[in-house]
Amino acid sequence: MTTTLSIDQTGRFYGYASIFRYPDRVGDIVMPGAFKRSLVTKGSGGIRMLFQHDPKEPLGLWNRISEDGTGLFVEGRLLAGIARPDALRRLVGAGAVDGLSIGFRTERATRDTPNGLRRLWQIDLWEISIVTFPMMEGARIRSVANQTAETGRLQRSLEAAITHLRNS
Repeated sequence: MTTTLSIDQTGRFYGYASIFRYPDRVGDIVMPGAFKRSLVTKGSGGIRMLFQHDPKEPLGLWNRISEDGTGLFVEGRLLAGIARPDALRRLVGAGAVDGLSIGFRTERATRDTPNGLRRLWQIDLWEISIVTFPMMEGARIRSVANQTAETGRLQRSLEAAITHLRNS
């Protein structure tokens, strides 16, 4: 069954670019608060939206980037009239592409022994990309950004509660 994710006429969408406390495919675990300094220093406008982490492929703008109980929540907008974002609007809308991935430099991390997992405590966030295969399975475009603010807050609260119960 294919999931349809409508993107509004302005190309707006939202999702999670990173999920806290879960290992990604290379064994990195992003900890709550890891993005705080970057977000204070750069704000949403200082973080680029790219396709597949390619600096030659900017797609749009991040309207909002924030940490919540689940992870790094993002709201963005694909720019219209540019070939790649126009194609991605259709691909995301059809459910063919829905991954999000962060591009960053590690500022502070620890390594767990003996499992070798790396906990990321402070990250210098450079960009967030729409990708085909995200390193973190839960980093996905969730739905459209044009839902009411209340619906979005409720969904994030429910996701945070579910995450908390899983970790308990």
